[in-house]
Amino acid sequence: MKVLLSAYACEPNRGSEPGVGWNMAKTIASKQQVHVLTSATHRAGIEAELANHPDPNLEFTYLDPFRWVYDWSREKRIQVDVHLHYYLWQIKAYQVAKVLHQQQAFDLAHHVTYVKYYSPSFLAWLPIPFIWGPVGGAEAAPAPFWQDFKLRDRLYETLRTIGRTVGELDPFVRMTVRRSAMLWATTQDTAARLRHLGGAPQRVFVESSLHLHADDLQRLAALPPVSQTSVRFISIGRLLHWKGFHLGIRAFAAANLPNAEFWIVGTGPEAENLQALAESLNVADRVKFFGYLPQAQAMEKLGQASVLVHPSLHDSGGWVCLEAMAAARPVLCLDLGGPGAQVNSSIGFKVPATTPTDSVQKMAQIMQQLAQNPRQIQTIGNAAQMHVQATYAWAQRAVFLDQLYAEVVPRVAAPPVVRTPVGATAKQP
Repeated sequence: MKVLLSAYACEPNRGSEPGVGWNMAKTIASKQQVHVLTSATHRAGIEAELANHPDPNLEFTYLDPFRWVYDWSREKRIQVDVHLHYYLWQIKAYQVAKVLHQQQAFDLAHHVTYVKYYSPSFLAWLPIPFIWGPVGGAEAAPAPFWQDFKLRDRLYETLRTIGRTVGELDPFVRMTVRRSAMLWATTQDTAARLRHLGGAPQRVFVESSLHLHADDLQRLAALPPVSQTSVRFISIGRLLHWKGFHLGIRAFAAANLPNAEFWIVGTGPEAENLQALAESLNVADRVKFFGYLPQAQAMEKLGQASVLVHPSLHDSGGWVCLEAMAAARPVLCLDLGGPGAQVNSSIGFKVPATTPTDSVQKMAQIMQQLAQNPRQIQTIGNAAQMHVQATYAWAQRAVFLDQLYAEVVPRVAAPPVVRTPVGATAKQP
């Protein structure tokens, strides 16, 4: 098939949304012919990768509204204008897509990033089947957990809720939902909102799996086995209030494990607050902050740890959980969002998100249990690794997408047309 892919965020060797966009494009291109629309902010990274690893089934068009290339290097805590840029980018993408479709006659269009259900994708107006997803964003921090938030955090959560509400009122969002031949939600929370907006049929599957290519799995599986003599917990990610790292530190302190350590890898506006929390709970000597580390170094730290603690309050994906499981490390998380969908009792630990006090107590009990029985960590970690390899690996996702496309475009697809390698071929509207 010829697939037109809308991937506003798309860049190799990146996590989060750019990683989703790139890995989706590569996964689909393993079986189909793919033309990707993305922002020019990712151009250098994409062209460098394609120069070293050309892909004959991948072609890119870089576009931005009014030639406004968004600068992600700016250090801002709240980047309000990115939402305006994204909305205008979608309009520009439709204008470019109409011309490309006249030239190339695509079989279907597929939107993959941003992964937010409350902003429209105008590619749904093309005269071909349209798949919207993976999309998420309906996940929200449960009300009892707001008691730990500072004023700015409450403002963030309030504005986020207002943004979703306003987005759902956007007639173009509702039309995108209803014009989609298939909706792919990352969590049950988002699936429920899509049904509310009149959407069907649906698939529910976390987008995080698309980070785990064969090379990733091999590198993670090659990390050292878990130590049988000591227990080290680790959290990896941006230090934001909704990531819930404060809950992890409180649980570690409540567990009272003098021979254990808690490592935190990442940077963000909550860094000083988390360090102060560790001091106030008298665990600062056992809670170590490493700041930002490149991906390879972060994975090295994971290889020196025993259990990933990821008590996020509203993660649509939580790809670090899959990376930990691929490294045979169990995950301790809240039963919320993407992590809650990924983890079950045979491959990790998830606790109900009832109240902060109750969740912290249950997390502390699990930490104590694991510290007393390190062999259990290895047993559950091995099961988690097997589960990831069987369920979330790149090859399985390629099959999933192939079946999804065959359902949306009900015909026997010819083998992908292999063109002259275009590698870094790009067009700038």
